[in-house]
Amino acid sequence: MAVQTTRDRPVAPARAPSPARRGRPRLTAWIFAGPAAALFALFFAYPLGASLLQSFTTEDAGTTHWAGLDQYRRMAGDPAFLESLFNTGIILVVQVPVMIGLALVLAVLLNQSWLRFRGTWRAVYFLPAVTTLVAYAVVFQVLLKTDGGLVNQILGAVGIDRVDWLNNPTWARVSLIASLTWRWTGYNAVILLAGLQSIGKEQYEAAAIDGSGTLSTYTRVILPQLRPVVLFCVITSTIGTLQLFDENYVLTRGGPDDATLTPVVYLYKVGFQQLDFGYAAAIAWVVVALIAAISALQYVAFGRERRR
Repeated sequence: MAVQTTRDRPVAPARAPSPARRGRPRLTAWIFAGPAAALFALFFAYPLGASLLQSFTTEDAGTTHWAGLDQYRRMAGDPAFLESLFNTGIILVVQVPVMIGLALVLAVLLNQSWLRFRGTWRAVYFLPAVTTLVAYAVVFQVLLKTDGGLVNQILGAVGIDRVDWLNNPTWARVSLIASLTWRWTGYNAVILLAGLQSIGKEQYEAAAIDGSGTLSTYTRVILPQLRPVVLFCVITSTIGTLQLFDENYVLTRGGPDDATLTPVVYLYKVGFQQLDFGYAAAIAWVVVALIAAISALQYVAFGRERRR
């Protein structure tokens, strides 16, 4: 009696999945993504669209009216808003390059093999970044007091007259730049340190064999490879500067004489003190546009430099 093996049996054609089975994976995906999508739409997309719509309106006696581009035209002739842009530009041009330069030097030092307790030093320099914004701004406010502040006490001990740090327009800007540099230098240094550690030791050895000194090795070999990390630090620092609020609001409330006023502080005053929400929404969208434009310019400039 012949035994029919599995190989001899006819193979049944594969059945196509039913429409219900084909739709099940898509339904499962929506079940998992649905709550996140609903929260995104409720707390991000809807407020974003509502604020954009509000920037084209104005209120008169509690009644909302369509204003078109009037709120944006108003900004072009608003001295306080233009002053806030000027102040932000000064901070951006001075503070960001100084901070990135110090962070790069600090990252190189923290990457040295001869440095003892490297983990401890990295934690110490990163610690300001995890300090709450308001807390460290209050500490700087106490340190920089004209009467009784620690900084003026140290200056007096070495024979230097006290400085009115927070009430003089020039020194108020210096104080704000110093506080920002203190907080964010260690944060950027840790990011740059991660980039340095991704570069293999053979790069240093090859440069040494070619006769390059320490300075030329870093400028010609290491920095070109570190450029994407530097770009990331520059862009994130630029975004943080354009969104600056906590430090200058706690230290000086945007003063004196609007010397430390930034667009976000001005937005807060217009929206929550003057209750002009349409104009405040327009300022917010101009800040968004500036962030996008400046970040794009930095990225394009980096791309051209990299292609060269």
